[in-house]
Amino acid sequence: MRATTLLRTLLAVTALIVTRVRLEGAGTLVASVRPMWRKPRCGECGKRAPGYDTLPEPRLWRALAFGVVEVFLEYTMRRVECPRCGGVRVEQVPWAAFGSRFTLAFEEMVAYLAQLTEQTAVTKLMGVSWRAVGNIVERIVAERLDPTRLDGLRRIGIDEFSYRKHHRYVTTVVDHDRGKVVWTGKDKGGDTLRAFFDELGAERLAQLETITMDMSAGYLSAIHERAPHVTVVFDRFHVQSLASNAVDKVRREQWRELQGLPEGQAIKNSRWSLLKNPWDLTRKQRQKLSEVQNNNLRLYRAYLLKEALAHALDYRQPWRATEALGEWLAWASRSRLRPFVVLARTIRKHKDGILAYVKERLTNGLVEGINNRLRMIARRAFGFHSAEALMGMLFLCCGGIQLHPPLPGSTH
Repeated sequence: MRATTLLRTLLAVTALIVTRVRLEGAGTLVASVRPMWRKPRCGECGKRAPGYDTLPEPRLWRALAFGVVEVFLEYTMRRVECPRCGGVRVEQVPWAAFGSRFTLAFEEMVAYLAQLTEQTAVTKLMGVSWRAVGNIVERIVAERLDPTRLDGLRRIGIDEFSYRKHHRYVTTVVDHDRGKVVWTGKDKGGDTLRAFFDELGAERLAQLETITMDMSAGYLSAIHERAPHVTVVFDRFHVQSLASNAVDKVRREQWRELQGLPEGQAIKNSRWSLLKNPWDLTRKQRQKLSEVQNNNLRLYRAYLLKEALAHALDYRQPWRATEALGEWLAWASRSRLRPFVVLARTIRKHKDGILAYVKERLTNGLVEGINNRLRMIARRAFGFHSAEALMGMLFLCCGGIQLHPPLPGSTH
């Protein structure tokens, strides 16, 4: 078999000609190659262009290893004067992307591994630097991310994610219908969401029907200003977590008052008995809840308020949910439990968005799930120093990008 045919098969590149192969030391193979086409093409736009000159030195591209042998492709590139791009550019080569020092197959494998495991492991497996992995991810995302991902959006979820200390955030926008991330932006709040609406444009913004979110005042102000026609659905589980926090505040208040007294024993170690769903309680936790009921009516009243709120949101008929929530607000307001009085004011203020859940049956669970995956990505990378690097990994892992690494038995 000829060297050209063999290397084309091994490198998964058909449009090249091998002119020479040499071994440098015991573990490096260098193949001198050239494109199959004779007339040069602009490396940026890919169109044929008149030649300008040739680079003084050959350039090397890292390819996938052959076993334990590192492989490099070598070629002295021509430069072209491209009328479309407006200047002198290096020519296009069939084995690598413009501006890259790695072959396409090598970059595909790096990006595929970055989807699966931590970046440090990728650097060790592929023998490249941390920065090189980041640059490859950015290039793959820029090339593969669906340019039509913002088209046809009807129902979206919005949430923020903290990637570093000192209030470093990114905002994520998820399409509920397709189940993937469609937009990310640096920071959080109204200005970030306005930037998303600007990119969406007036026509696509008019097609938007529903937004799920927590009770962020910044996001809400941007929606009222730029998309008043959209139905805002406040996440049910965020509302219930506010009620759980109120129960825990009452429990801590009671513990501070009764610590050291016989009545305090009833609420000792009662946190999870009060916060867990009733059907998830163990036998021991049910006994503890019974102790609270018999010995601390104030704390048990807080527990009943939490459960009553969840029950009100379980209704399928909007009118029944409205009636139940109204009764709950009256009860919480006169409960003489300050955390629930404050919560009642918050829920009354956002009542329409909370009741919209009963009609739409949408939560921010999908967005929270993606944020959990983003948290895992950030943890396995030991944190990110820039929002751009994190957003690139988010799109790579959760943006619907399909990769086809050169694995045995696969076709290219």
